[in-house]
Amino acid sequence: MPDLTEEEYDALDEQWTNNPPKVSGDGKSGFFMQHRNEIVILDDLSSTWLRTKAEVEHITPTEIIGALVRKEIVQTV
Repeated sequence: MPDLTEEEYDALDEQWTNNPPKVSGDGKSGFFMQHRNEIVILDDLSSTWLRTKAEVEHITPTEIIGALVRKEIVQTV
């Protein structure tokens, strides 16, 4: 994932501040996904594991999630 410029960071910060994601579930944890959007909110354990695995393997969290989904699909077929 590329580093953001200061201007990009400010724009992203303003976007998230003015349009916070809606969280489903019990109000304490859950996830939100919008069609063609890659916004996912996870509990602390899942978030930490995903971030650590991505750093160690030098891939994005999206790539890890995609691999996990494909693995689950294969196992259920």
